[in-house]
Amino acid sequence: MSDLDWIERFDAEVRPHLEGPVHRPGEEGYDAERAVFNVAAEHRPALVVGVTGSTDIAAVVRFAGTHGVPLAVLATGHTASVPADGGILINTSRMQELHIDQQRRTARVEAGVRWGCVINDASRYGLAPLNGSSPTVGVVGYTLGGGAGPLGRAFGYAADRVRELEVVTADGTMRRVTPDDDPELYWGLLGGKSNFGVVTALEFELVEVSRLYGGGIFFPGEHAADVLHAYRQWVTDIPDEMSTSVGLLRIPPDPAMPEPLRGQFVVHLRVAYLGSAEEGARLLAPLRESAPPIFDMVMEMPYTQVHTIHQDPTDPLYLLDRGTFLRELDEAAVDAMVELAGPASNSPLLLLELRHLGGALTRRLGPPNAVGNREWPFVLSGVGVGTPAGTEAIEENLELLLKRMAPWSPGRSFLNFLGHLDTGPDSVRGAYDEGDYERLVALKTIHDPKNIFRVNHNIPPK
Repeated sequence: MSDLDWIERFDAEVRPHLEGPVHRPGEEGYDAERAVFNVAAEHRPALVVGVTGSTDIAAVVRFAGTHGVPLAVLATGHTASVPADGGILINTSRMQELHIDQQRRTARVEAGVRWGCVINDASRYGLAPLNGSSPTVGVVGYTLGGGAGPLGRAFGYAADRVRELEVVTADGTMRRVTPDDDPELYWGLLGGKSNFGVVTALEFELVEVSRLYGGGIFFPGEHAADVLHAYRQWVTDIPDEMSTSVGLLRIPPDPAMPEPLRGQFVVHLRVAYLGSAEEGARLLAPLRESAPPIFDMVMEMPYTQVHTIHQDPTDPLYLLDRGTFLRELDEAAVDAMVELAGPASNSPLLLLELRHLGGALTRRLGPPNAVGNREWPFVLSGVGVGTPAGTEAIEENLELLLKRMAPWSPGRSFLNFLGHLDTGPDSVRGAYDEGDYERLVALKTIHDPKNIFRVNHNIPPK
């Protein structure tokens, strides 16, 4: 069936029954409906459907399954993978239902909800979700990929806290999935991202957190080696309540940035500590003494200000990124990082970020799920900002990063850190523990044998 044939059939059979809008290329509203945060993988679907609920989704999925049309799901588009060119793009951003159950300490969110809304609503009850560093990221996509955020070392992955999922599978069936009712599909959805269906809602546990001692410290870039070597030694003996990362950051000459940082190369230490401010200051003393800070913004804060720790960008960007886990962080590894992205490197990367994992992230909390690679203590990622006309230098540098850090890497990857440069089968397989990938393939063969959910970091069926 040609593209025109199936589109006309969709218009006749499905479109009249949908509550949300449907757009073809060139129509008013098409560009707004397909817009993503990371424009490196810009979608140009044959149809984009702004769904309003699970009934809309089920109708679209049922049609795609019958006619073998590839489907992609968009909430915020922070993670770039495979463009949905020629297929159907489902935009879930209108699905904004959010409910906090104070007594059960849970949140139920629909597919379009972003973390900022959950953080603000949960804070009214002294509760917090296991969100990521940016409040504009969608809850569902982040959680299905694992989700290691500012509270990760204390409470584990966001996926570990999920109690229930509502999902439309490839046959168009709406399912309620729990670890008791369907433990295998539950296991695969949490870690398998969008390979098994369209998750329309999640229910997950909240934690009793209302404040933290956190923020960022900016050090001059010429002290990158001093700060990173101090950090390397410091993380060997800190409590699980302390989650940190450190980035080598080239700040653009943006007038919105403070003058001492504008256009500068800096070292950015990010801190989220759940203990007292006094104990946090004592723990941080060795890092504060490693170099003279430009700005020290680590302080007591309400959890609603957690987004100020990383200060992630909020406007769309053309981002290219790659990353890898690290088995260890010895002196030579730090020297390699400084050589790659330090003050003398002329690196084209915006950011080289090292996140400290460990703690509760190493433990299997709650019912089993497919989130793997829990044993590695660090994840290292490089991020560059390019344009459609110019990415070669960034891509070469990201490839160099993986090659140079290979002696310390287990050759494994973190699913939520895979971008559109890492969509091949080896990259996807590397996001899972040994044996789990084949188990996911078997599950895919059951629930999506035609692989209509293939516009992603794909796990193909047998």
